[in-house]
Amino acid sequence: MINEQIRDKEVRLIGQDGEQLGVVSIEEAMRLADEAELDLVKIAPKAEPPVCKIVDYGKYKYEMLRKEKEAKKKQKSVELKEIRLTPVIDSNDLNTKINQAIKFLQKGDRVKVTLRFRGREMAHMQQSKGILDEFAAATSEYAVVEKPAKAEGRSISLVLAKK
Repeated sequence: MINEQIRDKEVRLIGQDGEQLGVVSIEEAMRLADEAELDLVKIAPKAEPPVCKIVDYGKYKYEMLRKEKEAKKKQKSVELKEIRLTPVIDSNDLNTKINQAIKFLQKGDRVKVTLRFRGREMAHMQQSKGILDEFAAATSEYAVVEKPAKAEGRSISLVLAKK
């Protein structure tokens, strides 16, 4: 909120140089902002009384956007990569999938391993759970099981996260 949008009777005022001017009426704060030819901006609306600052609003808005952008740059987004398996997977193919999962984990991503069933394979879901256990054991040096194997419709999923 800026200038006339502020409806509070009293505000804690901070001057343009950052000095505390204390608790003043809104009229006094508006007068001081007008004298400085700047805007009165509410920076802490939840405080008691609300905190307002005398600043150039365009510059203030630009600074806030820049700080937000900087914070986003430093943030590391962790992605969830999915690896799909079938119950009839061969050991060499499984090793290839395990190596791919290890690469994802080393990058810092989480890995969702999904064992998908089709047709008659649905009858043997519990016996195939061993494939996921083997997968988790093979990646145990790099990963920890974040979410244990769980049946979800026509598939069983397991989520691994970096140690």
